[in-house]
Amino acid sequence: MAPTDIELPSMSQSHEPVQRIAPDVKLGRNVRIFSFTNLYGCEIGDDVKIGTFVEIQKGAKIGSRCKISSHTFVCEGVTLEEEVFIGHHVVFTNDRYPRSTANGKLQTEADWVCIPTLVKRGASIGSGAVLLCGITIGENAMIGAGSVVTRDVPAGATVAGNPARIVRPRSQKADATNLIAAGQST
Repeated sequence: MAPTDIELPSMSQSHEPVQRIAPDVKLGRNVRIFSFTNLYGCEIGDDVKIGTFVEIQKGAKIGSRCKISSHTFVCEGVTLEEEVFIGHHVVFTNDRYPRSTANGKLQTEADWVCIPTLVKRGASIGSGAVLLCGITIGENAMIGAGSVVTRDVPAGATVAGNPARIVRPRSQKADATNLIAAGQST
């Protein structure tokens, strides 16, 4: 066999998942991570499910009982509180003015500031959504599929579109859910 000829087992023959989980990742209990993932420098809570082709960068924090669907990018500076749902192919950003170079040289970490994003407990983000940095998604908020979220979303609200706009304000059901979660009766 020539040096460039590499014999690889077919996917059906391979029994080992292809994952890159760096040693600095803090994993909670009962975390399920599917193949082709890349996790480094992040914190993952208990009972989290991470789908195929997901990258979670350093400094990202994932709360307990979250579900992150396939092809999602969670960058540095993103915090997901507990019980957040992330649909397929969701993209977070952390830089308002991304550039390749600074003063004619490739940028380094010293050349930009990471702008955090917070997704509060119970929020759901639909497939294909893009979330710009520096925003807060409120508790139990719903982001429609394909939305581009450029500003804060109130608790319990549903937003959709590009740019995302409120299509359904905070609901009484969301209010009742928040009260029950806080141990109060309705």
